[in-house]
Amino acid sequence: MSQAKTNARKAALQALYQWQMTGQSLLGIEQQFCEGEDDWLKNAQKSYFRDLLHGIPQHLEVIDAAMSDFVDRPVDIIDPVERAILRLGVYELLFKIEMPYRVVLNEAINLAKEFGADGSHKYVNGILDKVAQEKRVIETRNR
Repeated sequence: MSQAKTNARKAALQALYQWQMTGQSLLGIEQQFCEGEDDWLKNAQKSYFRDLLHGIPQHLEVIDAAMSDFVDRPVDIIDPVERAILRLGVYELLFKIEMPYRVVLNEAINLAKEFGADGSHKYVNGILDKVAQEKRVIETRNR
């Protein structure tokens, strides 16, 4: 997996968190990340960052519905960092079929380890694994 895509996910996670917490416009957040002093996008695949930043909110209803059967509480009260990671992972599972599900899970787990609360990677892994089993039946059947 390319480091540039991993970095794009990290930046997208930060941007989605900001969007969830502030309700700022996606274009405004994107502009901040692209023009800001922070080097979140320095070594990131910018096109993938934009895809995640705009694609996840665009498909939010479908994404949240896909995980709602597997979470232990309403999606809107899941910890904001974990919620952003889960949305990113579910988006990739549903809309980035070319991305192997194991890569999606591994990347989300690593995001949870780096940015989430202690143990949140287990929660993220459990939910995304169940979504993958439901939405990527053929791919997960052969594991």
